[in-house]
Amino acid sequence: MRDLAIDTARVFVPLLAPARYKGAYGGRGSGKSHFFAELLIEDHVRNRGMRSVCIREVQKTLKESSKRLIEDKLSALGIGEADGFKVFNEVIQAPGDGLITFIGMQDHSAESIKSLEGYRRAWVEEAQSLSARSLQLLRPTLRAEGSELWFSWNPRRKTDAVDMMLRGATLPTGAVVVRANWADNPRFPAVLEQERQDCLRDTPEQYSHIWEGGYATVLEGAYYARVLAEARAAGRIGKVAADPLMTVRLFCDIGGTGARADAFTIWVAQFVGREIRVLNYYESVGQPLAAHLAWMRAQGYAPGKADIWLPHDGSTHDKVFDVSYESALRQAGYAVEVVPNQGRGAAAARIEAGRRLFPSIWFNEATTSAGLDALGWYHERKDEARSIGLGPEHDWSSHGADAFGLMCVVAEDRFRSGSAVGLKRRGSAMAV
Repeated sequence: MRDLAIDTARVFVPLLAPARYKGAYGGRGSGKSHFFAELLIEDHVRNRGMRSVCIREVQKTLKESSKRLIEDKLSALGIGEADGFKVFNEVIQAPGDGLITFIGMQDHSAESIKSLEGYRRAWVEEAQSLSARSLQLLRPTLRAEGSELWFSWNPRRKTDAVDMMLRGATLPTGAVVVRANWADNPRFPAVLEQERQDCLRDTPEQYSHIWEGGYATVLEGAYYARVLAEARAAGRIGKVAADPLMTVRLFCDIGGTGARADAFTIWVAQFVGREIRVLNYYESVGQPLAAHLAWMRAQGYAPGKADIWLPHDGSTHDKVFDVSYESALRQAGYAVEVVPNQGRGAAAARIEAGRRLFPSIWFNEATTSAGLDALGWYHERKDEARSIGLGPEHDWSSHGADAFGLMCVVAEDRFRSGSAVGLKRRGSAMAV
């Protein structure tokens, strides 16, 4: 067996010992992929006849695989055919009739993935894109004695399958996970250092995700990307306490119930002078109104202590229950106002109101982090062929962003008119 001299950064040393699951996450320039490529070669030198697979969720061509990196590592280490490695168009032959193959999990079914049963190494690159389905297929398939599953990724969202498995409260048995960033790489190149500095200067809202392995709480090109970064830098995202003498305001966007329901979201705020102090955020999918009411009361937002604002469809009767959110919430004792439909351009008006008021908004981070994630992700849908915008993308972030925009439209109207009072009951009608 040939001895290999491979320098290993200290951060990756825990991954050298045998382990069922090995994970390395972090930002750009950390050397994660280089480490696993070298480790794969070393394992094949030590374990003749071993079969390994390099995986991505989507791999349309081998140019999108880890094959070129492994080829470069073989060359850099001076390893070739005399050592049992031979590069073919689709695979790499390893010592003792061993094999390294490259696949996209999206192309496989429960039946086709069985071809990997005898493999002893699986390296998932760009693992943040691996779907929960693919992970469920892969884990029980690699079942050979001493088999290992490796994952390298730059975190995107905490709900991604790999993060839930390897960064959750309970790790799988036999898991070793490290965080690696540019500062952990003793061979971090000068050209990347300049890129890092430029990112910190030009796109600070992206810096944590790209370089420090933080979650992508702000999507590049998102409507609120810049103002969120400015708010954090100014200290307006932190600890915010409620004023017991001021009205608590709940601004909602309406979801529905059932398998295809959208999210029901609530931003909880107080208007103090010309400031908006955001105290809380709530989001629930597919739950009945009773669940939303239970949360409000549990948080102390009971009738008489909190007022509610709904979008224009708040007065529309539910197709199943033949009751509107407006009437149901009033029946529960709340003062309710339905904001009229602003017609075409309503979404743009909400976004612009949000941007204008953002310098006057303070967030209690501990209770609004999920809402801040939604604001950071809310972005425009693009027609790439014509390079034009098509309005906001309707995805998981849009309901939280719409409720936020509703809050800003109402606040701007109140600030403009000089009125900062809550809603008052007048029989079954509401007056400002």
